[in-house]
Amino acid sequence: MATTAETGSPTPDSTRRDKTREKTQPDSTHEVPPHAPTPTSPKPPLPPGRISRLGIAAVVVTVVLWASAFVGIRAVGPSFSPGPLTLGRLAVAAVVLGLVVLPQLRKRSMLPQGREWWPILAYGVMWFGGYNVALNAAEHLLDAGTAALLINVNPILVAVMAGLILKEGFPRWLIIGSLVAFGGVAVIALGSGQRSTADVAGVLLCLLAAALAAVSVIVQKPVLRKFPAAQATWFGIMVGAVCCLPFSGQLLTELQAAPLPATLGLVYLGVFPTAIAFTTWAYALSLIDAGRLAATTYLVPGTTILISWLVLGEIPTIWGLVGGVICLVGVGLTRRRSR
Repeated sequence: MATTAETGSPTPDSTRRDKTREKTQPDSTHEVPPHAPTPTSPKPPLPPGRISRLGIAAVVVTVVLWASAFVGIRAVGPSFSPGPLTLGRLAVAAVVLGLVVLPQLRKRSMLPQGREWWPILAYGVMWFGGYNVALNAAEHLLDAGTAALLINVNPILVAVMAGLILKEGFPRWLIIGSLVAFGGVAVIALGSGQRSTADVAGVLLCLLAAALAAVSVIVQKPVLRKFPAAQATWFGIMVGAVCCLPFSGQLLTELQAAPLPATLGLVYLGVFPTAIAFTTWAYALSLIDAGRLAATTYLVPGTTILISWLVLGEIPTIWGLVGGVICLVGVGLTRRRSR
């Protein structure tokens, strides 16, 4: 009688071994090149504390364009009141950014649903609406460089709220740096008070704008986990524009009387510091912790003073410079780590 080996009939064990080899060995008809990555191989993550080059570029674009906004607001201020300037700026930004966002919404149906609207409404009202009106009003009373220095307390406010809301705590250097920076704000306010009480109002308006922006950063961060940067920005711009609609009649009147350079300045503010810079900011915020990203805005005041000096010939007072330096030292101390 022939044995199993002699007849070539497969045993159960040999069948299982053959099937195992078939699963582990690639099909010869679909050979993968030796240096080609497998489709499922994950992309190597960046080392901790580092971001992509695109993220760094987004931060640089944001800083430069936001710095130019302080100068642009000051330049067109004689032709546009704070409310109409905000509405005109947001209207231009809504149209420009809408050209990019609307086709994506039709394809993906990515409109917010239900409670997803609440944080968008919050930062739309506070940041795109309230912040811009307050800043525009402040720059009717203060030069561009001083306004930028005062807004620079925003990173400290973000750090404080992150400690309270995100439970990040309050490191020693955060407290020390915050006290030093607010001392710088007091120096700027003291110098302003020596010239006129109107300048004190400008300082208070800048601090209000900084507070609104800081709260908005905390609120916007979770939204960017669900929506791309351009869409999250466009939603906020639309909310802010709706809030500013009561200024539409005044805007039309001022547009008719404004010289061409002022109108072009309004368009610039809508396209670059609003549509582009707020989108690059949102993109960077989706990659970086809110506190770390807020620290990059320390570069805005110096850039603003340089642009203001070149374009408008404005130089802050000695009190503004001294107070601004104290603010920068303070916010620098907040970045130190406790041992």
